[in-house]
Amino acid sequence: MTAPGAGAASAAVPGPDSTRPAVLLVDDEEAITGALAPFLERSGFEVRVAHDGQEALDTLDVWHADVVVSDVMMPRLDGRELVRRLRTRDDWTPVVLLTQVGESFERSAALDEGADDYLNKPFNPQELASRIRAVLRRSVGGEKPLSAADRLVSGDLLVDRTARRVFLAGAEVVLTPRASLLLDYLMTHPRELHTRERLLQALWGFDLVPSTRAVDHRVAEIRRVLHDDAGAPRYVETVPNLGYRFCGQVRRA
Repeated sequence: MTAPGAGAASAAVPGPDSTRPAVLLVDDEEAITGALAPFLERSGFEVRVAHDGQEALDTLDVWHADVVVSDVMMPRLDGRELVRRLRTRDDWTPVVLLTQVGESFERSAALDEGADDYLNKPFNPQELASRIRAVLRRSVGGEKPLSAADRLVSGDLLVDRTARRVFLAGAEVVLTPRASLLLDYLMTHPRELHTRERLLQALWGFDLVPSTRAVDHRVAEIRRVLHDDAGAPRYVETVPNLGYRFCGQVRRA
């Protein structure tokens, strides 16, 4: 295994350890990569490090990664541009972005551009490891993830992500922008448990809302508009004392 911080490959690069998921960690801060790479290796991942987006692209040209974990703000090529270039060349390697707290625009834009998930800095490394495993569970090698689909379907529910429109049994229904964003997030992460705190972090930004009740209100709106029974849900399931998950089967349309 190459030691963390080795950077982009410049010659022949050995393949990853096939027994462990391969993670490309991209960050220009040595303090981050120096601590995080060893932690991820101890957590069961094969890890290589790149120091900006361009170095990451160079590495991916010669080394297969199962998932990319990338900072957003970096010199030469930032994390969002890295995602755009990967998707442009039809590379659907899952990407988890590391963003600064409060940059709600960065988070929503990252999802729109094809990132699979993100965490706010500073973060708990154990949570990052859990997020990586979740991304790997829902990814299918070489295929577009749900987060890159234009339209999503679950039973009678259709979400046109490009037009930002929602249809139920063929008829359009109207959700507030925040409820629409929440429904989109839940559908692109089906069968995953999301705590209220996680949803706030991912979709609101902690600085914008006073309490986790904001999530409950938007879930109630989704259920009302979609005629979803909380006692026998077709779409959004409550996990007592923990949070919510999308329980329906989701496919690309």
